[in-house]
Amino acid sequence: MILIFSIFPLVASLIMALSRIRFRGGTYNVRFVWFQNFEKQLFGSEQFHFLGTFSGLGLLGWTVGLAVTLLIAWLAVSYLRGPVTAVGLVGRLFTWGLSLGLGWLFAATLFSGHSFGTLGTTLFYVFVGCGLQFVIGLALAFLCSLPIRGRTFFRVVFFVPLMITPIGVGYAFRMMADTTKGPFSPVWQWAGLGDFAWAADAWAARFFIVIGDSWQWIPFIFVVMLAALESVPRDYVEAAQVDGATSWEIFKDITWPQVVPVAATVLLIRVIEAFKIVDLPNIMTAGGPGIATESMTLHALFAWRSLDLGQSAAVAYLLLFVTVVTCVSFFNLVVLRRVRA
Repeated sequence: MILIFSIFPLVASLIMALSRIRFRGGTYNVRFVWFQNFEKQLFGSEQFHFLGTFSGLGLLGWTVGLAVTLLIAWLAVSYLRGPVTAVGLVGRLFTWGLSLGLGWLFAATLFSGHSFGTLGTTLFYVFVGCGLQFVIGLALAFLCSLPIRGRTFFRVVFFVPLMITPIGVGYAFRMMADTTKGPFSPVWQWAGLGDFAWAADAWAARFFIVIGDSWQWIPFIFVVMLAALESVPRDYVEAAQVDGATSWEIFKDITWPQVVPVAATVLLIRVIEAFKIVDLPNIMTAGGPGIATESMTLHALFAWRSLDLGQSAAVAYLLLFVTVVTCVSFFNLVVLRRVRA
């Protein structure tokens, strides 16, 4: 069963990614093109769709690109000063190279007045969305772990959004964001945004999707971190209070080190899930305006609907590659560094 549900789809999708499939008159023709589907996304006619448009670096783009280069160089020097293993060196060289490429990609698109493609949009959803969700979820969990009145009620209320389907969340936020006919249109009118077409503005649409996604997934962070915070031994906290430690010092020196493993795990799970975001961009904006809110998963879905199975599978494998590299880098940066320390 494991082979059927895991290995077979990987092999079948890899075959499609290396092929060009054409449907004609009720039949289909399969021709192996090897890596042409990937080349088309990275260097060919679909480059604008996947990587974005970039024709030159502006001043801010050069600044960001050089800053990323110096940061990676500093990380490399710091690592090479310590004990180095062959496997660790190869992995870090690969990660540094990919990070450098992504840094210059963002410098040439986002910070140079151009637009980025589905890769940049997906990374925006992952890093901005997950960061926002973790901070708010941790803050709510910390507040509900304190001995305050009504905390049981708020624990239940904060958990409700997680039980709603992503489709329902997408439709709800699309209605709430409607500045003319939505239920909050009087609020938008009062704020002077009654004529603001958020769905026609690339950044406004992206942020609305991040807000909707965060509203649904903050409860997940909240529940897990609340359990972690309540598992911290009270003896440590009470001893620190007797010694005159402030609330911030107790959290920084006692509580946070105890919950770091749980925080790393829940953030890793959330990052993996965020890479697969498809429901909200599809329902709220259908990937628009243009391809501004189109994630890599939605990119693959649209290619599949147009019966371009090879391109769809190629985008899916590129998504798998980016997800694995990101998660392995995160694991090495957070978990293994803590173990070595």
